[in-house]
Amino acid sequence: MIQGFEKIVEERIRKAQNKGEFENLVGSGKPLKFNSDLFVPEELRMAYKILKNADCVPPEIELKKEIKQTEDLLAGMQETSEKYRVLKKLNFLIMKLNTIRDTSIMYEMPQHYMEKLVGHIEKSKTQNERIE
Repeated sequence: MIQGFEKIVEERIRKAQNKGEFENLVGSGKPLKFNSDLFVPEELRMAYKILKNADCVPPEIELKKEIKQTEDLLAGMQETSEKYRVLKKLNFLIMKLNTIRDTSIMYEMPQHYMEKLVGHIEKSKTQNERIE
């Protein structure tokens, strides 16, 4: 949106909120129902619905879940050798995701490189040398 246009929209929303125009709307407090199959071709909708009901997800989504779990695991790790192994796994998963998606390199998920890990190892070595 154009920056000036955004300001006008925000101002009108704020005025409507102050007047109470958003109170007691139909469906207020209820979950929104999105018709998620609007962009799916009509001939594929039934197949997608069957797959969704069978808890089958596309490989890309599975990989994204596994990447997120691996990132969470990596964030809580202390041991550097194990952390290095998990970091290699994470980079592999990201590379796999980027090859599955047939998009421009501009939209690829960036890999996590070892810079932070190497910095952490060097910091640990320096601290250990001071202790000794």
